[in-house]
Amino acid sequence: MKILFTLLLGALVMTSCALSSDARRQPKFTNSEVSIRNDAGTLWQITKAYFQDQRLAATPTQPIPLQPIATQELERSEARVYRLGHSTVLMQLDGKWLLTDPVFSERASPVQWAGPKRFHDSPLALADLPEITAVVISHDHYDHLDKAAIQALDAKVDWFVTPLKVGNHLRQWGIDDDKIIELDWWQQTVIEGLILTATPSQHFSGRGLLDRDRTLWASWVVAGADTRVFFSGDSGYFSGFKEIGDRLGPFDLTLVETGAYNDLWSEVHMLPEESLQAHLDLRGKVMLPIHNGTFDLALHDWFEPLQRIQQLARQHGVTLATPIFGEAVPLQREFVSQSWWPAPSVETEFAQATP
Repeated sequence: MKILFTLLLGALVMTSCALSSDARRQPKFTNSEVSIRNDAGTLWQITKAYFQDQRLAATPTQPIPLQPIATQELERSEARVYRLGHSTVLMQLDGKWLLTDPVFSERASPVQWAGPKRFHDSPLALADLPEITAVVISHDHYDHLDKAAIQALDAKVDWFVTPLKVGNHLRQWGIDDDKIIELDWWQQTVIEGLILTATPSQHFSGRGLLDRDRTLWASWVVAGADTRVFFSGDSGYFSGFKEIGDRLGPFDLTLVETGAYNDLWSEVHMLPEESLQAHLDLRGKVMLPIHNGTFDLALHDWFEPLQRIQQLARQHGVTLATPIFGEAVPLQREFVSQSWWPAPSVETEFAQATP
């Protein structure tokens, strides 16, 4: 069951990708630099890779460390972010709370009886989240857009900010149209003094077999009075990162996708070397790697993205933030990271010894 579901997910991932010029008049969206391969040969390569998977550490063999977030912790005022899981990040800027790509369900899947299962709980339950000024959504894939979470959040969220046509999903789920803001690439909205800009990414969209690229995908820039944060969503590496950095940077923090990668689909998910280069292109001060540590969505060991990006950051003199899930990362003062994931040899040896 797991193999069949993973193969279906892989097939969906490799379907055609999608720029947003005159986007409202287009039946489908397209990327600015590449057209993603969608041929039988590519699908066969992915199928073989999954059947030949021999990883010993696809999922954690021991509990992932979490730092629960207490209610009183949320009452203090400081520019900071908390990584809750995968690409779900809670951030406070100028006293306002924002939440990116909220996924709280047990599985990143169309159904909750199959599909990629969480490695860990969220360090903060949905019910305990503070009042949210804006939920920012990058695209409509299941590991970034969780129907149950959106519906549960509705009562405590002022605005849902999405790329073009992603708002249609929210409307179908009962979210009031007056609370939804949809933007094309390079469009901005100002919410209580915070400037949110939808910026390009290189990816694709769709939640089924018949809606490929019918909604836009985007990265996001959130600018406060003294702080700028970049949120990549999902993307392959492309020249757009440099353009974003030149036009809207530099950034105090870049939240950059680093995980669920493979050479077979590098057009839509960056390899760690590319993630680091994207951070440099963006002119970021501190890089926080996201899109890892919560779901098994590729063919690398679960901790490999963090291990590789840490090594690369050291080699290139990049300041890296690798917080435990639930640990506060301040944006205006130094943060000391720790390597909370196991060394590769330790995890592999434990997996080999586990019956």
